[in-house]
Amino acid sequence: MDEEHKRMRWASRRGMLELDLILEPFVRLHYAHLDDEGRKRYRELMTCQDQELFDWFLRKQVPDNSEHEFMVRTILSARRAEDTPP
Repeated sequence: MDEEHKRMRWASRRGMLELDLILEPFVRLHYAHLDDEGRKRYRELMTCQDQELFDWFLRKQVPDNSEHEFMVRTILSARRAEDTPP
């Protein structure tokens, strides 16, 4: 695991259980497979406030920023795929 990946794993630990259960598995399983643009989007998403992330991931609100919206949808899609039995 490279340093950037380690930093993103650390940044994904938000201290809010609901966010940790979404973000940590995504980084662990999918971050390394993102292209440069996807990694950039994820890094930018990690600069958002916890309450914003919480509302977005629980679908209470939609991000105004299209890049954030794309990354939220990507993370939620990956989560649904992980929850689907083979």
